[in-house]
Amino acid sequence: MKHAKKQGAAQKKLLIETICKISEIIKKRLSRRVLFEQKRRQKPQPCSQGRINILTQTSQALDDLRSLPHLLRRNASRFPDRPALREKELGIWQTWTWAQAEREITNMALGLIELGVKEGDYVAVIGRNRPYIYGSLVAVQMAGAVPVPLYQDAVAEEMSYVLEHCGARFVIAGDQEQVDKVLEIQDDLKDFEHLIYLDARGMRKYDHSRLHDLRALQQSGLAAADGLQKELDSRVEAQTFETTCVMLYTSGTTGKPKGVVLSNRNIIISAKNACEFDGLKETDSLLSYLPIAWVGDFIFSVGQSYFAALCINCPESQETVLSDLREIGPSYYFAPPRVFESMLTSVVLRMQDASRIKQGLYRYFMAHASRVGQDILDGNAVSALDRLTYLIGDAVIYSPLKNALGLSRVRVGYTAGEAIGPEIFDFFRSMGINLKQLYGQTEASVFVTVQPDGQVYSDTVGVPAPDVEVKIAESGEVFYRSPGAFVEYYKSPESTAETKDPEGWVATGDAGFFDPDNGHLRIIDRAKDVAKMTDGSMFAPKYVENKLKFYPNILECVVFGAGRDRCMAFVNIDLAAVGNWAERNNIAYSSYQELAGHPEVLRVIEGHIEEVNVKVAQDAMLSGCQVHRFLVLHKELDADDGEMTRTRKVRRKVISEKFSDLVEALYNGAQDVFTETEVTYEDGRKGKISATLEIRDVKTVAVSGRIAAEQGGQRRWLVR
Repeated sequence: MKHAKKQGAAQKKLLIETICKISEIIKKRLSRRVLFEQKRRQKPQPCSQGRINILTQTSQALDDLRSLPHLLRRNASRFPDRPALREKELGIWQTWTWAQAEREITNMALGLIELGVKEGDYVAVIGRNRPYIYGSLVAVQMAGAVPVPLYQDAVAEEMSYVLEHCGARFVIAGDQEQVDKVLEIQDDLKDFEHLIYLDARGMRKYDHSRLHDLRALQQSGLAAADGLQKELDSRVEAQTFETTCVMLYTSGTTGKPKGVVLSNRNIIISAKNACEFDGLKETDSLLSYLPIAWVGDFIFSVGQSYFAALCINCPESQETVLSDLREIGPSYYFAPPRVFESMLTSVVLRMQDASRIKQGLYRYFMAHASRVGQDILDGNAVSALDRLTYLIGDAVIYSPLKNALGLSRVRVGYTAGEAIGPEIFDFFRSMGINLKQLYGQTEASVFVTVQPDGQVYSDTVGVPAPDVEVKIAESGEVFYRSPGAFVEYYKSPESTAETKDPEGWVATGDAGFFDPDNGHLRIIDRAKDVAKMTDGSMFAPKYVENKLKFYPNILECVVFGAGRDRCMAFVNIDLAAVGNWAERNNIAYSSYQELAGHPEVLRVIEGHIEEVNVKVAQDAMLSGCQVHRFLVLHKELDADDGEMTRTRKVRRKVISEKFSDLVEALYNGAQDVFTETEVTYEDGRKGKISATLEIRDVKTVAVSGRIAAEQGGQRRWLVR
């Protein structure tokens, strides 16, 4: 009895202490909030704040910053001791200041000139996010050449096309894996001469007649500085706004990738406008982990980094990105929707394993956040009781959760590239994360539309970015004109003329319209993907796919229905989420294929689709897009198999042709179908996998008086 009383007293004492701690946290957060509101009222808007700093430039001053090398010299002069690049290597963060960055990059450029790089040459850069890789992009431009970043996970055949198409004489590769890919295809590259590598591990026994260590190249450049510095300065000064800054290849969703030529004007003016819009400055930091060949990474990690002099941080590896994110705590963060989907999945999985008390607190406070969180974030009126409850939730749920995700210091966050589910978007914003959407393209130097602070909607992509004009053609296709609009498609004047007219208007290939209520742009889908069903109703696959991918169990899906009487779906399960569920339910499995075909898994996916059908039925314009039947694929859709692009965009045409037998089985009423599929393994070998897939029917919601696509009325599309 005495022991029980002591235990009860101890628990009561612990409870009281916990309540006191929460009260102290709330008091601190209230005082911080009051101080923040006072400052917010006193200071100008974020973009104005940015202009007060280094972002305001006269036309003459801006002309002096007409290239990345000029920006590098400006930063080394004004912020010599501020961090420019960080990298985690062997568990320790290494830092380059702007002064060190200028020295390292200058030595690279001198070494490239000594090796034979000429003005106008194309130099391919392949590797993961590292300071030396980012530095090489600027060093190439400093030497008067054009950098061409490539996706590091591209197979040799994909690299061969790009290297041959641009006529690259030189290649800068990150490690042995990338070197091996280039050496494998070197006989097919008539212009290839030299390969420069960064990581020397495994390179000792290679033939070095055409191979060069990057650090050795820097040393040779430094040694030759007396004789080459004048030539280097001349090449830098020859740079103008019209000089090509970089050439980036499209993802190749519909065909062969195209080389998008972007000038210094495209990159620098776009970076300048974006920095001013969000008030970015030299004290901000960014985690750089996305492929260097993607235009978003180039704009954020190079363009904006150099213009605002902010610091970029490179993770140790792709496997450590999330842990490195928590360590860095960036103030500026960009991620495609898939990253946020993965974050939400991890949260859901963790809560499933949490105690009942934690689960209850999580559900209660997240429900409250979903109701008032975004209003608080936008500075809208909220009752005192709701605000107090939110502060308690912030102390016990939101802040610890943001800290665990590495998002606790994010001042500005963006997502783009693909559609993000509104539910996922609202989840992060409800916790106080200033997550926004933007709409852009490689051809636009990213920015077409952006969402201003306080005007953020889950179903729009914002208003035209600074200096950008947007119009909607009669066909519904979105067109834009901006300083960031690309110069041309390399060696493809026909494609250039099809995409960009003489007046500078660029066709996006996306269908959309401006919301009459708020003036924000809404993107329906790819114009070519929006179609009609046999009954005349509208078919927009992304609308349904985005809702399905909100569920953690669904990794990817492809919806069919164009020219058909009903919609059908392919589904990829998320192995981590479904695997966790299987373990908790004592379901044994040995492979993705076995788990994907398990009856209980199919039942769960069926339930998700039925829930989505209820939501889809509520949209009069798209109620015909309810999924009637589905199957779970026996393999994950993969870029190596050509089913997705390197930026994780679905290649619908490829999938329809490759899995035509499965599509036919969905529509002919079959209950199962045997299939055999060729796959590509990580080492490049090819093989075949076969499986018998079960096809399940799904309940749909009857819709009375379905509105056909031609019928008027207010449209309610969701963002691509």
